[in-house]
Amino acid sequence: MAALTWLLIPLMAAIGAGLWGSWANRTRKARGDGPELDGYARFREAMERPSSRT
Repeated sequence: MAALTWLLIPLMAAIGAGLWGSWANRTRKARGDGPELDGYARFREAMERPSSRT
Protein backbone atom coordinates (compact mmCIF):
# COMPACT_ATOMS: atom_id res chain seq x y z
CA MET A 1 0.00 0.00 0.00
CA ALA A 2 2.88 2.36 0.70
CA ALA A 3 4.17 1.83 -2.84
CA LEU A 4 0.83 2.96 -4.25
CA THR A 5 1.00 6.08 -2.11
CA TRP A 6 4.44 6.88 -3.54
CA LEU A 7 3.11 6.37 -7.07
CA LEU A 8 0.30 8.84 -6.43
CA ILE A 9 2.76 11.67 -5.76
CA PRO A 10 4.10 11.89 -9.35
CA LEU A 11 0.60 11.32 -10.72
CA MET A 12 -0.77 14.27 -8.73
CA ALA A 13 2.24 16.37 -9.73
CA ALA A 14 1.60 15.61 -13.42
CA ILE A 15 -2.08 16.49 -13.10
CA GLY A 16 -1.18 19.71 -11.25
CA ALA A 17 1.39 20.62 -13.91
CA GLY A 18 -1.16 20.06 -16.67
CA LEU A 19 -3.73 22.23 -14.93
CA TRP A 20 -1.19 24.98 -14.28
CA GLY A 21 0.02 24.85 -17.89
CA SER A 22 -3.47 25.19 -19.29
CA TRP A 23 -4.21 28.05 -16.88
CA ALA A 24 -0.96 29.85 -17.72
CA ASN A 25 -1.63 29.55 -21.46
CA ARG A 26 -5.22 30.84 -21.30
CA THR A 27 -4.48 34.41 -22.48
CA ARG A 28 -1.79 33.62 -25.03
CA LYS A 29 -4.30 32.46 -27.67
CA ALA A 30 -6.43 35.60 -27.37
CA ARG A 31 -3.54 38.03 -27.75
CA GLY A 32 -1.97 36.61 -30.87
CA ASP A 33 1.34 37.62 -32.39
CA GLY A 34 0.48 41.18 -33.40
CA PRO A 35 2.59 43.14 -30.89
CA GLU A 36 5.60 40.86 -31.32
CA LEU A 37 5.49 41.11 -35.10
CA ASP A 38 5.18 44.91 -34.94
CA GLY A 39 8.23 45.09 -32.69
CA TYR A 40 10.18 42.81 -35.03
CA ALA A 41 9.26 44.97 -38.04
CA ARG A 42 10.54 48.08 -36.22
CA PHE A 43 13.75 46.23 -35.32
CA ARG A 44 14.32 45.19 -38.94
CA GLU A 45 13.74 48.73 -40.19
CA ALA A 46 16.25 50.06 -37.67
CA MET A 47 18.85 47.46 -38.64
CA GLU A 48 18.44 48.13 -42.37
CA ARG A 49 19.04 51.87 -42.03
CA PRO A 50 22.56 52.93 -42.93
CA SER A 51 24.60 53.93 -39.94
CA SER A 52 25.26 57.60 -39.36
CA ARG A 53 29.01 56.93 -38.93
CA THR A 54 31.12 56.86 -42.08
